[in-house]
Amino acid sequence: MTAPDLSLVIPLFNEEENLDELAAEIRTALEPTGLAWETLFVDDGSTDRSLAVLRRLAAADPAIRILRHRRNAGQSAGLASGFRAARGRLVATLDADLQNDPADLPRLIAELEHGFDVVSGVRVERRDSWTRRVSSRIANAVRNWATDEAISDVGCSLKVYRREFLAELPMFTGMHRFLPTLVRWNGARVTELPVRHRPRLRGVAKYGIGNRLFRTLADLFAVRWMRRRWLPAGNVEEIAPPREESA
Repeated sequence: MTAPDLSLVIPLFNEEENLDELAAEIRTALEPTGLAWETLFVDDGSTDRSLAVLRRLAAADPAIRILRHRRNAGQSAGLASGFRAARGRLVATLDADLQNDPADLPRLIAELEHGFDVVSGVRVERRDSWTRRVSSRIANAVRNWATDEAISDVGCSLKVYRREFLAELPMFTGMHRFLPTLVRWNGARVTELPVRHRPRLRGVAKYGIGNRLFRTLADLFAVRWMRRRWLPAGNVEEIAPPREESA
């Protein structure tokens, strides 16, 4: 089977109301690009009809693949499962709640051709509650301070990667909050682009201040520990043997 150009990795939990529209928007956004793509929906142990909806979509569209966690494991686990299964030379991530706009994907993909390995979205005119916006701003500032980074919006799930920079990443709970930093440590050239952000119209948010604040602080200490011991995959090159000169 020929590998696609692009793999979309979409973790989800109880998003049955959004999946039909999301699949249609992805096709509308990507068909004009001429790229071959696959969409990996990672069902993180949903308890609604998400899996049934995905099975119906996959039966009608061979580009759709379904991965399912036997029990809910969180966003990082969903991304890790998708990264392992992705076959494309490029890997894009986005949320299943329709707040990310798939129409932004072609711009992010095109930006890679300007010498970058990862393009990370920055949500403009965020359509979240005041509490979520403020908590996100504080978390970004603390995270950047702790990791010597300057990523504007780590919480934006809309990102595109060259797959080789995901291959050697450590997989751990909370990984998704540090992906731009981890791939940069692997030698990736990272840039940011503004992307649209839409209000959530159906379903409910799965992550808030109460269920991520203390986990994020613990993850920060773990990542700072890793940084001192990091063995970058991009720190090696193979040297070709010298060519023999003809007599």
